Amino acid sequence: MQTLSKLPVTVITGFLGSGKTTLISELIRAGGGRRLAVIVNEFGDVGVDGEILKSCAIPNCPEENIVELANGCICCTVADDFIPTIERLMTLDPLPDHILIETSGLALPKPLLKAFEWPAISSRITVDGVIALADAEAVATGRFAPDVAAVDAQRLADESLDHETPLSEVFEDQLNCADLVLLTKPDLAGADKCNQARQIISSTSDRVLPVIEVCDGKVDMNILLGLEAAAETDLDARPSHHDGVPEHDHEDFDSTVIELDEINDPDRLVAAITELAETHRILRVKGYAAITGKPMRLLIQAVGSRIRTQYDRMWRSDEARKTRLVVIAEHDDIQPDEIRAILRG
Repeated sequence: MQTLSKLPVTVITGFLGSGKTTLISELIRAGGGRRLAVIVNEFGDVGVDGEILKSCAIPNCPEENIVELANGCICCTVADDFIPTIERLMTLDPLPDHILIETSGLALPKPLLKAFEWPAISSRITVDGVIALADAEAVATGRFAPDVAAVDAQRLADESLDHETPLSEVFEDQLNCADLVLLTKPDLAGADKCNQARQIISSTSDRVLPVIEVCDGKVDMNILLGLEAAAETDLDARPSHHDGVPEHDHEDFDSTVIELDEINDPDRLVAAITELAETHRILRVKGYAAITGKPMRLLIQAVGSRIRTQYDRMWRSDEARKTRLVVIAEHDDIQPDEIRAILRG
């Protein structure tokens, strides 16, 4: 039947650290009998998310079905990266039943949906749905500034407040493009903050969106896949702050890769990442650390001052034991030498 119908694609978007990779890992494991393929769009050139997903590979989603695009935002490299990748996945034998796309945490989803209008692929694939992940605690604490008028009033009243960042627009664009919202980490946020987050999402989105609370990426696959939204044909109903802008870029954000030798004290590294969040307004740190005396790599995932670490796998004999971290911040806050000095201690 797939030769007579379009191959469905689900776009999974969401702010930094909202749980996209965890969700896709669970979808891969759950499977439901579907043959899956996954495209991971990294921001930065360390394939952390892609490697995590490849470690979850199973027969219905083998490693060759998991593709990383690490050359920048997926919607800015359509001709060079995205279209060829889709075309390659369409040649797999057996053909995938469903393709999952994990966008960068900084990506605006609407330009990506427009890519599905390209003649090379428009007759063969369709966007089954756009799933937006939102960190319940982060939304509840107002980090995305949905009430711009209130923020402007506060700025006028208090000169010490920082200028508005573009994060609110990223968040709003992701919601306005979505068919379904997953409210993640509700166990950390608590019932009151989850309710606050739901209210903010409702007031931010131009449409009434179903919102589901999800812990650790565990959600029934049948809720997420098979929406049949054909989102690429419904762009007018998915408004963006960047509608009418001829080119889309990410000059508001920047990333740098920090390489260090083995780390003697992982607690000191965590404290240094916390310091970066407080003093350099670092948005995201992710990567691996080599810890002296430990045979396993330490996986690091940080969103602001919230940091998670775990030993994920043994170091291979053919790879150098080095610490490599992707650091993402707003453009003016990326100072590689200062960041390196703080992490090195």
